[in-house]
Amino acid sequence: MQVRPYQTDDAARLAIIFYRSVRVAGLKAYSQHQVEAWAVSVPPASFYEQRAGDGRILLVTINADGEPIAYGDLERSGHIDHLFCIPEAIGTGAASALYDRLESAAHEWGLGRLFVEASELARPLFARKGFETIARNDFMMRGAMIYNYQMEKFLRR
Repeated sequence: MQVRPYQTDDAARLAIIFYRSVRVAGLKAYSQHQVEAWAVSVPPASFYEQRAGDGRILLVTINADGEPIAYGDLERSGHIDHLFCIPEAIGTGAASALYDRLESAAHEWGLGRLFVEASELARPLFARKGFETIARNDFMMRGAMIYNYQMEKFLRR
């Protein structure tokens, strides 16, 4: 398993990772109605192309065959917006390795704090990485009541 920077030809695969992560793995913590509201369809590849060019770090974990199995991003503010993994790779360390590289990038940028809105499934990973839960966020998305957790971690300089 290797973590590398995003490459332009990753975009369509990352869209599928997001969709499958929410629609399949998400069912372990959320209802069918909630996951359908969260991921209505596979996002367009252009969504990832735009994100890769907006100043954030976008990293991809690949398997032994070189196929993307997880991805995550870090914004200049310290916000981790996406950290998604295909269902088959959950528990393999793919997301953990990805997070570690994002945190290393945060140190390189001189950031003092990371923050995330973590799903029920991602919350344990972030807790293991030293994040504290600040609040539960309950919100409406496309007619479904959904929740996640505001979490943060202060980095040592």
